[in-house]
Amino acid sequence: MKLFDSELKVMDVLWRQGDTTAKEISNILAGTVGWNMNTTYTVIKKCVAKGAIERSEPNFLCRALITKDEVRRAEAGELVDKLFDGEPELLFASLLGSKRLSREQIARLRDWIDSQA
Repeated sequence: MKLFDSELKVMDVLWRQGDTTAKEISNILAGTVGWNMNTTYTVIKKCVAKGAIERSEPNFLCRALITKDEVRRAEAGELVDKLFDGEPELLFASLLGSKRLSREQIARLRDWIDSQA
């Protein structure tokens, strides 16, 4: 499932807050990104149509149907396919070449890689 940046803003509210009314999502996003209620409701409806959010009554209660980890995995896979010819090691090389990691971060990365083998 491909989510656009605007849809991710709505999903992020649900991931942080849990089940939330559309009105409360609108209030939060009005304060953080300056959206009006109509914009927020339109984006929520798009998420509902995609199957990312379930809406129920009363009060237009919204519940995330997908997790942040699911979206991260899908987005990471798409990034690897699109920019790194499907080769995840090229992504890692690019990331590691652009930023210096601490010894602790390197150790965690090694541990993670070892656990995947």
